[in-house]
Amino acid sequence: MKLKKGFFMLVILAAVVGCSTKKYTRPEVKIVPEPAKVVNADGVFVLSEKTPILVNEDNPELKQIAGFLTDHLSDFYGLKASVDVADSPQKRAIFIGLDKSLNLGKEAYNLSVTPKQIVLKASAPNGLFYGVQTLIQLLPPSRQQLTEAVFPAVEIEDAPRFSWRGMHLDVGRHFMPVDFVKKYIDYIAMNKMNVFHWHLTEDQGWRIEIKKYPKLTEIGSKRKETLIGHAHESKEYDGTPYGGFYTQDEIKDVVAYAKARYVTVVPEIELPGHALAALASYPELGCTGGPYEVATTWGVFDDVYCAGKENTFKFLEDVISEVMPLFPGEYFHIGGDECPKTQWQKCPYCQARMKKEGLKNEHELQSYFVQRIEKFLNEHGKKMIGWDEILEGGLAPNATVMSWRGEEGGITAAQAHHNAVMTPGNYCYFDHYQADPKTQPLAIGGLTPLKEVYEYEPIPKELSAEEGKYILGAQGNVWTEYMKTPERVEYMVFPRIAALAEVVWSPKDTRNYDDFMNRMQDEVKRYDALGINYCKVEFQ
Repeated sequence: MKLKKGFFMLVILAAVVGCSTKKYTRPEVKIVPEPAKVVNADGVFVLSEKTPILVNEDNPELKQIAGFLTDHLSDFYGLKASVDVADSPQKRAIFIGLDKSLNLGKEAYNLSVTPKQIVLKASAPNGLFYGVQTLIQLLPPSRQQLTEAVFPAVEIEDAPRFSWRGMHLDVGRHFMPVDFVKKYIDYIAMNKMNVFHWHLTEDQGWRIEIKKYPKLTEIGSKRKETLIGHAHESKEYDGTPYGGFYTQDEIKDVVAYAKARYVTVVPEIELPGHALAALASYPELGCTGGPYEVATTWGVFDDVYCAGKENTFKFLEDVISEVMPLFPGEYFHIGGDECPKTQWQKCPYCQARMKKEGLKNEHELQSYFVQRIEKFLNEHGKKMIGWDEILEGGLAPNATVMSWRGEEGGITAAQAHHNAVMTPGNYCYFDHYQADPKTQPLAIGGLTPLKEVYEYEPIPKELSAEEGKYILGAQGNVWTEYMKTPERVEYMVFPRIAALAEVVWSPKDTRNYDDFMNRMQDEVKRYDALGINYCKVEFQ
């Protein structure tokens, strides 16, 4: 009997020892975008529901940042974790702390994962947020029920290469609901990008409520029908009215949602061109007085805002005055692209304006128009940004140029010591096909595969080191002529957003496409888990 009892005690002891020395396989570190510095270490940190997640200040912002991690643990793995406050790191805990003595940039962070603890530190909340995105990527990419989550031991020092890491969304051609706009902001944030450029007005629809001018949404937000097929090939229409707009309360909600994810929303109100929806609402703003119609097809239209009438500027200043308070960021995008001069050449008001102001041609008239709007924006504490056509006829004094017709606009701006954001069509236009058009949904044209996006270098070789400092970063543009649904937008954006994210975040000399594709094997599993409709061409 004593022998049996001793035997059972040995079995129990062996079981206890076995539990306490459980072997864990160390996961591979696969982070997109690649951090500035990664040093792998032995071992793992094991998180259970008993693992505290600590912040070093009792304030809502830090708790919200930690909440992104606890939400992920709950959503993906069924692991419940709570957030508490502690002054310093503790063993068997995740510590998320502000430390201004680190003297890091506001988006930089340091992350240490050891078998004993995880310590994430940054000089500003922005950096902590990006550190949490990295922590999420250290976890399994697929949804599964877990009792423990395993982090690989690693030391990371990270900071972005560029300050402007943007994604654009055109909601003028096809309206996108608020829920998807928020999802789009989530996608921007998970890729450590920080600018959402919201293209709100177009020939085919005015999408933002302006209380002083209600016809902009009563008339301008609706078109009678929409072209079927490609604009270069089709003259067939669907016969179905189409519309949609955001109320100012909805705009405020989206901006607050973005702010919590350290994404700045830059609004775009198009001028002087791409104005048909506004002109259909208020015909007196055009050179001919109309009648005008909200566009039902895609392209560039001759009817633009009249540059000779004072009421044009009164209207635009009123609109901008309502829009500015909704967007606390420093930049305001005025478009400025694709403005035909046909009507201006024939318009007596525009010709009189040119004579009065001593302007040589209609390009200088456009420059007058843009500079006048910039002066108004500057007086109200905003910086103006516009497409590279704003260079024509002379650049506004403080303008930032968004270079889309190749890199020339950005080069010219930087050489003149103006800031520029690079978004050349052949690298950064995500409305282009990403594989053989015969295998892909209808798109506007072009071919911009994943590898081509990844190999883009935002600082042109033509610039000196000093001039290169005026390149703020780069941005992916999403024009929705042929994207009717959120699912189609996702398909055109993913996985190219990940390639661009690495271009603007990671050090130039560490970028390697084969390594990127290895890390993307986990990232696309995360897309699957999130239900993102991505293009699988490169992952089959």
